[in-house]
Amino acid sequence: MISPKKLLNSKWTKLQVNNKERHFFIAKVTYDDNGKVIECLIQAVINNNQYDIDWRQLKDSAIWRSGWH
Repeated sequence: MISPKKLLNSKWTKLQVNNKERHFFIAKVTYDDNGKVIECLIQAVINNNQYDIDWRQLKDSAIWRSGWH
């Protein structure tokens, strides 16, 4: 279970590597007035590329693993 409140700076490993980008961390999370995530920005460690992501995609264990592996 992923808590939206603990997303910021959490580390993730993408199982299918693109552009040598395997390890990521959550660089920015924006919440609305009710505490719901409205923006989540993930950043590649290797080159600092940033991508908008639907944070719920991180629950898909076929794509993402929590931590750096």
